[in-house]
Amino acid sequence: MTTTLRVVLDTDAEPDVARAAVELARALVRTAPSGCEVAAIVPGGSEPSVPGLADVRRLTFGRRELLTAWQLGVTAGVGGGLIHAPSLLAPLTRHDRVHDNDQTVVTLWDLDAWEAPSLLPRGVAAWQRAMLKRAQKHADAVVVPTHAMAASLEAVSKLAGRIRVISGAAPTGFAVPTDAVGRRRTMGVPEGTIVVAGIDGVDVAFEALAAARVSLPVIVLDAGEGDEPAIADHAAAAGIPESHLHVRGPLDDADRAALLDGALVLVAPSVRSAFPWRVVDALALGVPVIAASSDVHRDVLADGGTLVSPDGLGEALLSVLGSGDSLDRMSVRAADRGRAFSWRDAAERVWQLHADL
Repeated sequence: MTTTLRVVLDTDAEPDVARAAVELARALVRTAPSGCEVAAIVPGGSEPSVPGLADVRRLTFGRRELLTAWQLGVTAGVGGGLIHAPSLLAPLTRHDRVHDNDQTVVTLWDLDAWEAPSLLPRGVAAWQRAMLKRAQKHADAVVVPTHAMAASLEAVSKLAGRIRVISGAAPTGFAVPTDAVGRRRTMGVPEGTIVVAGIDGVDVAFEALAAARVSLPVIVLDAGEGDEPAIADHAAAAGIPESHLHVRGPLDDADRAALLDGALVLVAPSVRSAFPWRVVDALALGVPVIAASSDVHRDVLADGGTLVSPDGLGEALLSVLGSGDSLDRMSVRAADRGRAFSWRDAAERVWQLHADL
């Protein structure tokens, strides 16, 4: 008898979450135990790019309708069995795990809906909170990527005993492209930059650069539509010349790797309970990381980067950039830590989780 694990593929989710869903599904196919296979559940109109799927169940509802329907518990047409959702978009209804072997597992990559709802688009925080309430009633397990997030989630939910930790990773094969120099030129970005991971805490990062008197080009990654004027204002307030500031929205893997390849260091100023995707990308490429001290960064970085209080970022930058040997040592530490993250390992843990359930 073949056991089928069905993965909910939400490829129109926020870019990192959508990428994670596809990466995990591909790894699940590659690591499927004997007698097991992987299928997909997708919204109407979606075309999953995952080779080796045993089946694709394309639902009648498109993604927008599915968000509402599953929030209300309307899951007609989904069916039972083993279901793994790499996000909160999951068919969460009453089921019988003991007698019918039905399982539903969901994933939370951040706790913004509870800790920083102002960072989310209108309505998203309310939807996530509603889906967590459904998960508390019906999920057999909830996956988070760090132990720090597990502790935080336990504090705001009734999920004691059902929270599991399975980390994410950089994209499979994430590496510096052979045309990295050309890509940077096309994007108008010079060599020897400071990369800031995201816009949360960007003002703190700019103040640190000013305190360290760092006069280098600065790249801010993952800016949203309409964020650039506020970022420019923060930069001007910190005395960063307009010509030194480069703001980029979501990038594909090759462009992102090319920018990181030209960086001296990545600064991660956010202390949110969220998986730090750009930090993991930097580790994968051996880019030195200086991060604001938080439990999440502590879990992810371990000894692979420098952790300091937010008001100590400037001093840390000054210390690291003042010595080529220091940058080299940090690069080696980052690359060593980066090898701890892989989608293959995540997939094997997912298979084990469903076996344990």
